[in-house]
Amino acid sequence: MYIGTYNAIYRIEENGNGEPVKVFEGTDHQDLDRRGPYCAMVTLSGGQAAACALSDGNLLVMSEDGDRRISTGIEDPIASLLVVREDPLTMLIGTDEGAYVYRLVGEEGPAERVSSFDELECRKDWYTPWGGPPAVRTLAKTQDGYCYADIHVGSIMRSSDEGISWEPVTPDLNKDVHQVATCAADDNRVYANTQNGVYVSADRGHSWKNRVEGLPVRYGTAIAVHPSEPDLLIASVQNGPRGGGAWLCRSDNGGETWTELSDQLMESTDRIRTGGIAFTSNGTAWAVIGKTLYIGQDRATDWEPFWTAPDDDNEYPIQTLAA
Repeated sequence: MYIGTYNAIYRIEENGNGEPVKVFEGTDHQDLDRRGPYCAMVTLSGGQAAACALSDGNLLVMSEDGDRRISTGIEDPIASLLVVREDPLTMLIGTDEGAYVYRLVGEEGPAERVSSFDELECRKDWYTPWGGPPAVRTLAKTQDGYCYADIHVGSIMRSSDEGISWEPVTPDLNKDVHQVATCAADDNRVYANTQNGVYVSADRGHSWKNRVEGLPVRYGTAIAVHPSEPDLLIASVQNGPRGGGAWLCRSDNGGETWTELSDQLMESTDRIRTGGIAFTSNGTAWAVIGKTLYIGQDRATDWEPFWTAPDDDNEYPIQTLAA
């Protein structure tokens, strides 16, 4: 798993063995792209490599064979990344400040903006609460090629052909979505954490159920799904868009009921950001609480502090996790 901080990337073993190892540190001319909601990063090769957006529009691909850069030609801030396939490398890239999707095939670049996404009729209704342009905040995919794009604010868009053509999911989902997720063990399941709590679809987004029983508040930020158990979820909720108190919660029945986990954490936090929780491929759970990364063992029931980010003036130095 990879950890993105304000100006560095660390790698840790997915089972939590050993200390995090710094694999990249930015400079004045080569910073992580934090102009979007958080540092955009995604893993490759079963978690043995990662790609991260840099502020110059390039992608940094880090692996045991060394680092390499891919020129995307994208000028807008990059908010989200998704690896659709690795041979040839095919990625979807979502942007902030306009909510565009680009498709990158191969490592030569540039990425091409997806015209069918631009032409969505519902695009005219997308917005942000502060009046700025919307963003493609997160991306997710199934094993058989369905892709999902979370629009903040504008619900979720769906593609059945690896990001070439797009359509909206059905409208019985809260439109203020903060993260979309899928599960490798069930291609039909889609999960969303929203302004009105967690929604779960069992039919690829054709219908949704609002799953909020047991959540202390409804304003959701992040969601993660166990890779082999579609009913095992962790999610974060907080008092509102600016935080003011946040909770980590767990469900083992597909979100029908939730249990708070915050009593296991050694500290409280005002907010848990989108991208701040994850499951690695072996089922280990992770959560960023303030400056501390927590590890959750035994199907996310047993939590303890794992690593504290280096001293930083910012209250939330850890930006995102890529598992």
